[in-house]
Amino acid sequence: MTSSPQRHSADVIVVGAGPAGATAAHYLALAGHDVLLMEKAAFPRDKICGDGLTPRAVKELIGLGLDIDGDGWTRTRGLRVHGSGTTVEMPWPSEGPFPDFGLVRTRMDFDHLLAKRAVASGALLLEGTKVTEPLLDPATGRVSGVIAQQEGTTRTYRAPLVVAADGASSRLAVALGIEPRKDRPMGVAVRRYYTAPHYDEDVLEAWLDLETRDSRNRTYMPFGYGWVFPVGNGAFNVGLGTFHIGVKPKVDHRQLFREWTARLASAGHFGEAHALSPLRGAPLPAGLNRCPLYTRGLLLTGDAGGMINPLSGEGIDYAMESGRLAAEAATRAFAQPTAHAREEALLAYAETIRDTYGRYFTIGRLVVHALGHPAVMKLVATKALRRPTLRRFMFKLWVNLADPYSKDALDRVITALQRAVPAA
Repeated sequence: MTSSPQRHSADVIVVGAGPAGATAAHYLALAGHDVLLMEKAAFPRDKICGDGLTPRAVKELIGLGLDIDGDGWTRTRGLRVHGSGTTVEMPWPSEGPFPDFGLVRTRMDFDHLLAKRAVASGALLLEGTKVTEPLLDPATGRVSGVIAQQEGTTRTYRAPLVVAADGASSRLAVALGIEPRKDRPMGVAVRRYYTAPHYDEDVLEAWLDLETRDSRNRTYMPFGYGWVFPVGNGAFNVGLGTFHIGVKPKVDHRQLFREWTARLASAGHFGEAHALSPLRGAPLPAGLNRCPLYTRGLLLTGDAGGMINPLSGEGIDYAMESGRLAAEAATRAFAQPTAHAREEALLAYAETIRDTYGRYFTIGRLVVHALGHPAVMKLVATKALRRPTLRRFMFKLWVNLADPYSKDALDRVITALQRAVPAA
């Protein structure tokens, strides 16, 4: 899908054609900027993910102009949560700024759709282009482009602004000394695809009671959840994730997955005979775990900036939102008459991200810290679902769908909580 002819300079280089990068490239190109979008793999390609899209993500897809009523999308009506023998269903909110439905689509073709949308808007996509390091101006130390490998050949690409959408490990951020913060939540997720043609395909399902055993054979419950998300045609994305802050707990995620899916298989679903893929895992940097989000001509977005919800593990919605915000910041910067004014506009991007996510992510960090104690997590998993008001509160907080302008009491409580804490 690489466009031609190839160029070696642009107004903006976007590194990584996942949801953050493709969205940023789309809006940048739509605003009239010359954009190079670089992707180290070739589409279609897989990414480790739950594949579930909450109404927050659906809103961004609608803004991109994608046809979400076409083939390949699975629509969900809400969330079904299981915990210690209790099962409850919670529909997506029917009022507020977001649609009243969610979607599921595998990353194998979801990312491809977004990349094609960016190309249709005018971005030049370079597949099979592995960015190895930023290009630095020797006089100023500013990022002035990137150095990349294409089919064994080293190439240099130049641009006055580079958007790092290169994922959790972010070579570009590390090259500029922007390392992950140890005081922010970090997660680990594993997932596998299964076939179960007779299983429900219109809800996202989550299991809170992920019990396992420690090295002393004691039962405990880490903070996290397991999921079963329908991807269509009788196939399901089945996985689990945990979060922690600071010292990584000794959780064997593969063993935890085997134990949990063994319980699911006892109900006639998701046994080894029905597996469609191997078990694969990935890190989940959350809660804005890298800063600064802009420095010296490099702007971080999506997973590269740790923009993952520390409660739910969602990343796609925040990736697309931050990609859009990055494009808006760049467009404002390019419209400024002086270098100083352009720099001020780019620095304002970090404040916009903090204003948008900072307080919610602070609450998420506090919750992760509390539920990181197995006894507290077990109490929540066994008791909270039985209390209607508490579970509705948990649901809205968990998926970040509270409406700050609503008269709903729980929305008002969540809004008040966010106003009471500092931004992350």
